[in-house]
Amino acid sequence: MHIHILGICGTFMGGVAALAREAGHKVTGCDANVYPPMSDQLRSLGIELIDGYTADQLAIQPDLYVVGNVVSRGNTLVEAILDAGLPYVSGPQWLADHVLNGRHVLAVAGTHGKTTTTAMLTWVLEQAGLHPGFLIGGVPLNFGVSARLGNTDVARTPFVIEADEYDTAFFDKRSKFVHYRPRTAVLNNLEFDHADIFENLASIERQFHHLVRTVPGSGRLIVNAREDALQRVLAMGCWSDVVRFGARKEAPGELRARGEPHAFDVLRGSLKIARVEWSQIGEHNQMNALAAIAAAEHVGVAPEAAAAALARFENVRRRMELRGVVQVGGGDIRVYDDFAHHPTAMRTTVNGLRRKIDAQQTSHDEPRQRILAVFEPRSNTMKLGAMKAQLPWSLEEADLAFCHSGGLSWDAAQALGPMGEQAVVADSIDQLVARVVAAAQAGDHILCMSNGGFGGIHQKLLAALAKRT
Repeated sequence: MHIHILGICGTFMGGVAALAREAGHKVTGCDANVYPPMSDQLRSLGIELIDGYTADQLAIQPDLYVVGNVVSRGNTLVEAILDAGLPYVSGPQWLADHVLNGRHVLAVAGTHGKTTTTAMLTWVLEQAGLHPGFLIGGVPLNFGVSARLGNTDVARTPFVIEADEYDTAFFDKRSKFVHYRPRTAVLNNLEFDHADIFENLASIERQFHHLVRTVPGSGRLIVNAREDALQRVLAMGCWSDVVRFGARKEAPGELRARGEPHAFDVLRGSLKIARVEWSQIGEHNQMNALAAIAAAEHVGVAPEAAAAALARFENVRRRMELRGVVQVGGGDIRVYDDFAHHPTAMRTTVNGLRRKIDAQQTSHDEPRQRILAVFEPRSNTMKLGAMKAQLPWSLEEADLAFCHSGGLSWDAAQALGPMGEQAVVADSIDQLVARVVAAAQAGDHILCMSNGGFGGIHQKLLAALAKRT
């Protein structure tokens, strides 16, 4: 089959393209301003890419057009496909029909931590010898690729997928994850997000319940015990086994952690069943680990084996990724890149780094190392200003906060007003870099948070700091 993918450079659609190519299909695709890193990865697979959505792409004559949710009515190529009456399908539907059918699908859903938890679960299954297929919204360092078919020789072999609640396509406004029909579904957490398509939290809860409805009676739901929103989802109706994780107090059958996020026991009720010692930081990653352990157990991986595998988990690119170290004034300044963009994710990311720094300080006489949080409100939800009031809360553990306000329709300085002199706002990347560099001191940790490229700020910071040495 020859498929032509519209919006091919997105992480999800690029993963679909890689899976289709591995399965032996001919794949071509197009996107607006074809861009790396996905464009480089796809070309390395021999996939022809076209820049733009021109109607003359009908001359390619594929068997099927696979349409990403980045394109909408009015798009030149979409209108040409519709006028010509040519066959088209969404990416999630194509994946369900041609890749997921017959597999034991393990889907990881949630507002936060989907990519990391999916990567953890995939690595655990890989170390258990199951050779799972996967599609992850990032590049896990243990694998170096975001998608692969895995073992296709045995019926119901595992396929792990990041299950996004965002809508499917211009002609299918259901969440992507309703197409995946998992036997194991992780409901990691649930908060309001995607203000551009969801009116309120209740509307997202309804979509999560659509996912719950697709899990068979012999399937299993892995549910965060701390999330009231998820308990409301289950109260709408549940027909599968439920395993909860993350409870703060002992509860029969539930998984919880005892200890610090970098080294903790895994308990089922009061019984210790495993211990995780690894390089990851933050309570959010501790929760992600519990979810991955519980999900892996549903396909036969013992918690002890899962915990041993997590000790060798290397995380995902752009998750607290150290981009460089510069010596300034007799000490190091470290620059990190992180994908956090929702206020809750920003808060947990800053907290995780704070706890790691404090744990590493060997003497109380040493000056406390500072965190400089640098962020841009880039997601559609943040651009709309739906969560601007939460920003001071999300950044309160940072010593200084620097916000890129370019392109916003709301006043970032006003939103950050409660932070006083602790917050700095700049409307250009270059101005932001200058303010950060002027404030930075030896021993500082500069944490850059964005779900985009952030104008190459990481290298600009490192270059500017190097000039101070």
